Amino acid sequence: MNDEVDALDTAAAMQDAPVQNGAKPEPNLSMVMDIPITLSLELGHTRMSVRELLQLTQGSVVKLDRPGGDPLDILVNGCLVARGEVVVINERFGVRITDIVSPEERIRRLR
Repeated sequence: MNDEVDALDTAAAMQDAPVQNGAKPEPNLSMVMDIPITLSLELGHTRMSVRELLQLTQGSVVKLDRPGGDPLDILVNGCLVARGEVVVINERFGVRITDIVSPEERIRRLR
């Protein structure tokens, strides 16, 4: 039932949106703007045994499956949405988005 109510709310929001120059009305996204998401950056992956994991100490280096210089994956709630590169601004890390994943690629990765 909640899905039906959400669909009706979305349809109502689209009907209320102004039409300009014959364009389709855009949905009113204000009702989803405050929904929290988890944004994470992924450098790469590796596989190791529990024994190898327990042998890690301060200063250990874990080899990842990507070469240095490759872009980071930017994930929203675990789903790849973009790629980027690490930047440092005022001694703080950040990410510069270099590529947005197409909707087709996002759907393909879900399968």
